[in-house]
Amino acid sequence: MRRIGNTAIVSVTVVALCSGAWLLHSAGTSHAPPQPAAAEGTPDPREEQLGAPALPPSPPTRIRIPSIRVDAPMTGLGLTASGSLDVPPADEDNLAGWYEAGTAPGERGTAIVAGHVDNTRGPAVFYDLGALKKGSVIEVERRDGEVAVFTVDAVEVYEAKDFPDERVYGAAKRPELRVITCGGGYSKATGYQGNVVVFAHLTGSR
Repeated sequence: MRRIGNTAIVSVTVVALCSGAWLLHSAGTSHAPPQPAAAEGTPDPREEQLGAPALPPSPPTRIRIPSIRVDAPMTGLGLTASGSLDVPPADEDNLAGWYEAGTAPGERGTAIVAGHVDNTRGPAVFYDLGALKKGSVIEVERRDGEVAVFTVDAVEVYEAKDFPDERVYGAAKRPELRVITCGGGYSKATGYQGNVVVFAHLTGSR
């Protein structure tokens, strides 16, 4: 099967991923998920040349982010008819997806992972993603038995109209990871107004 570069993704499917179903049904915004602090949004330039050697391609099977209590299986994601990234089933509370036509986590390049912030029942897998801090650890189990260990470089939030496709999805010379969910302001009419994006790079494996 032909591999599609990450630049083929036009934008995150904001409507499907970011409807804010739980907040809408709870008739308020008192339960809004945490948003990243401004201080978490600037990568340390000293980290740009650091990192662990790339791993061979292998599909991910599970993602763990200990500091926000994420421990979830993973499923492959494709593109919608409009060219945007598809999303995991909305009724799955604890499921993350990865763009399987692109880079696998741990492989050289930019791997893309996405998941819901909530659904009609309440918080979903990446509800607390905006609370991550620089230096936090993300572990991705792979089908080949390796665990790719990433360190968070930055956590940023973007309004949908200003989503920086190239910065998020663009090619990288080292193994990098992007983890994406909903964020920004919230409106009952349209749901979440943007996305939280975590930037991380490979720092080890086991």
